[in-house]
Amino acid sequence: MLEKGVVIKTTGSWHTVLDENKEAVPCKIKGKLRTSGIRSTNPVAVGDNVMFYRLENENAGVITEILDRKNYIIRKASKLSKEVHVLAANLDQAFLMISLTLPRTTLRFIDRFLATCEAYEIPAVIVFNKTDLYDEELTDEMEELAGMYGQIGYESVMTSAVERRGLDELASRMKGRTSLLAGNSGVGKSSVINAIDPALNLKTRPVSELHKTGRHTTTFSEMFELATGGFIIDTPGIKGFGIIKMDKDELSHFFPEIFALSENCRYYNCLHTNEPGCAVKQAAEEGKLAMSRYESYLSLYYDDTGKYRTTRY
Repeated sequence: MLEKGVVIKTTGSWHTVLDENKEAVPCKIKGKLRTSGIRSTNPVAVGDNVMFYRLENENAGVITEILDRKNYIIRKASKLSKEVHVLAANLDQAFLMISLTLPRTTLRFIDRFLATCEAYEIPAVIVFNKTDLYDEELTDEMEELAGMYGQIGYESVMTSAVERRGLDELASRMKGRTSLLAGNSGVGKSSVINAIDPALNLKTRPVSELHKTGRHTTTFSEMFELATGGFIIDTPGIKGFGIIKMDKDELSHFFPEIFALSENCRYYNCLHTNEPGCAVKQAAEEGKLAMSRYESYLSLYYDDTGKYRTTRY
């Protein structure tokens, strides 16, 4: 008999499905489903609603169908044979956890993640973590960045697992929703989740002292039900966010403030690179558009060719 469930964990060929009675059932996917033309490293993703049946005399099942996704978020796959990797599906919102120290998250990484959320219509919130490590200069920088992204339309939360700062606000935002938590390795995603719900007891590892970078603790995406309400999907730490290929003429749509400025460009099909009468380029030069955001836009525009490079951000 077919049952409905939601995928809460994927590891190789096995997928853990939570049935309607909240029982976890390890499942494999039907062979036909595996080769159904989905160009990704993982045809089944955490957050997918699926149909499955249980195998007789075994504590296991077989997924026969992936139900329609309301949305999903993807990144470039590491395997050359595939195009993309689906991080998670059926999200209500995404939290991007960043840090200004140990390790420091680049603005380029932030902007690529936000552009991807825009492309798949997933509301995004920026989480400034490890605030207990910020001196006055970093605190000022955090407030400046929060203000800049706030003007664009992105809300921010400031958190510290050590000082328990912002945890109640974060838990409140997650209540009753399915949320993705993403970020570089070492920014403290698992530590914050543990501080919100200690019963989960997720593994954590210290930042590398040699390279000041994070070490991978989470090796696969997994969904957890929070005691405070809602579901959180913890993802593996991402060193670099490889965005999917986007049409050049649509790229500005995923930078809300650039898209708004583009209405004042001389040409309706302006790509905001070297065209005369470009209102976007002029705004960046005059300080009315954050140069880091314009740099991120250009980086994505020239991503395929490698013609545009900068180490500023």
